Amino acid sequence: SINNSLAKQHHSELLKLAKELKVKDTDNLLPLVLKMPEVLGGKKQTKSLGEKEWKQTKVLINKSLQAFQKFRTDEGRSLAKDLQVRIKTIDKLLNKVASADTTRINRIKKRIKNNISEVVTDRKIDQNRLEQELIYYIEKIDITEEKVRLKTHLDYFISTMKEDSTGRKLGFIGQEIGREINTIGSKANDVKIQKLVVQMKDELEKVKEQLLNVL
Repeated sequence: SINNSLAKQHHSELLKLAKELKVKDTDNLLPLVLKMPEVLGGKKQTKSLGEKEWKQTKVLINKSLQAFQKFRTDEGRSLAKDLQVRIKTIDKLLNKVASADTTRINRIKKRIKNNISEVVTDRKIDQNRLEQELIYYIEKIDITEEKVRLKTHLDYFISTMKEDSTGRKLGFIGQEIGREINTIGSKANDVKIQKLVVQMKDELEKVKEQLLNVL
């Protein structure tokens, strides 16, 4: 509703002001008047919904809720499929790490011995002491425990996906997966394994991004 008397008063005042300021164009004053406080408003007439309208509204609300739940379910299935693919990809990369690890230790031992022989040429090397030092060094770069723990975390991630309200829990498992991958990368001392570690990290980052969409 329009407060006619107030609107006329504002319009009259604006015309008077325009005349004093010698403003010739006064055709656009009405939009300004309608924006003045309390010009538009007043009591609104409302009508209560009848029983028929309430039933129709309820039907539409139920349909909306069903559509919403279906969307969430479909989205959940899509997210679950993507997460499973990425976790299984990390698992496959881990198998490649395990395969590369079988020859890694022998290569490292051979490289160390060759380096020593190049430096120490005119001295007799104590082979027993050398083997002891090699064993000590190899123990520091051994990744057997990390491989086992990473495999356990990957399997736990997949099984946890079948539980209810798993978003936060999957996030924690993802952190543990990342910790083992990083440790393997820092201890491996092998170019081939390092490349596999980079690929695993890339997949894990995509997993973390998807977990942000899981409630």
